[in-house]
Amino acid sequence: MLFELSMVPLNGHVHISSEIAEVVRVIDAAGLAYRLTPTGTCVEGTWDEVMPVIRRCHDQMRRLAPHVLTTVSIEDEEGAKDMLEKNIASVKEKAGGTVRC
Repeated sequence: MLFELSMVPLNGHVHISSEIAEVVRVIDAAGLAYRLTPTGTCVEGTWDEVMPVIRRCHDQMRRLAPHVLTTVSIEDEEGAKDMLEKNIASVKEKAGGTVRC
């Protein structure tokens, strides 16, 4: 399963990279496959592996900001594995290998 996590601390700061870095450390420490993007982070794993990590991420962000907006999207395809890489490779292949991903 792929989980796309986006968190926004609503603390009045324009630049939130420091807060995001704290959350990415939580994901990295969990040992799951993930990919940071400009607007979120994709994490791959099972429901039972990833949901506690998302909770820890939200809790960490709440320690940093009084108001947090957390959004999670889930791609759940039966039997799918290594989707972080396969989804991107599929798009690159269909685009003739000319796109930057």
